[in-house]
Amino acid sequence: MILVTGATGKVGGQVAAQLVAAGVPVRALVRNPETAVLPAGVEPVRGDLADPAALTAALTQEVTGVFLVWPLPGPGGAAEAVTALARRTGRIVYLSARGVPEAPGDGGEPAADILGTHAVLERLVREAVPAWTLLRPGGFASNTLEWAAQVRSGDTVRTAYPKAARPLVHEADIAALAVRALLTDDLLGAVPEFTGPEVLTQAEQIAVIGEVVGRPLAVERLTRAEARTGLLAAGLPPAYADGILDAHAAMETEPESPAPASAALLGRLPRTYREWVTDHLADFT
Repeated sequence: MILVTGATGKVGGQVAAQLVAAGVPVRALVRNPETAVLPAGVEPVRGDLADPAALTAALTQEVTGVFLVWPLPGPGGAAEAVTALARRTGRIVYLSARGVPEAPGDGGEPAADILGTHAVLERLVREAVPAWTLLRPGGFASNTLEWAAQVRSGDTVRTAYPKAARPLVHEADIAALAVRALLTDDLLGAVPEFTGPEVLTQAEQIAVIGEVVGRPLAVERLTRAEARTGLLAAGLPPAYADGILDAHAAMETEPESPAPASAALLGRLPRTYREWVTDHLADFT
């Protein structure tokens, strides 16, 4: 039995679905089992990472591994949650991110941005269980779903950094490595970095969306202030919003390069951004 957190999201949902396809029993930690939309064959169980005491019902002796996504802004409460998980399982696969810095030592101030939060979680997982894997994918292709409403409603997509270039990764590829780490010992103690296969600017990504949906899309540049307001309205903390915008600004002049080991890790070429858009065509139409 594998416990999957974040199973109602893009990556966690793919992890759960791929585990079920492999014939592995899957339990999903969700706040509302009655309304959670999960892949067929997944057992929902009520729980919340913000409430370690409530994890008990999900962590029976039969849980042999956990796929961990940290959904909260900042690392507050992470030590308690990871400790609770480690009491019942010896294997955690944590969804981190490419570019994570070294975590602060005990007593240090945790960083407030996204990468700093990942760094703290990575350290906690390393210290908590003997069998761990820290997945460090590059930018998620699924983050470009933020443009979906604009594509559905018109022919112009607004973004602050249209020249920001990076090799976006398909969530199905992230999940494939997570499943490998959960079911085999191939990635024990590993911190694999991986990305999609091609570097595309945001303007080029938008052009691909237009090609797949069958109509050209124009690109209009937002100001940083406008973009920041949108991220804050979506619920991101200010430090997270600023970190995202800083990263995208830097990628306009220094594009993120593909991770060299991606194909070797997957045993095949990573899925392209066009494949991702095709898989998510319904979101854009």
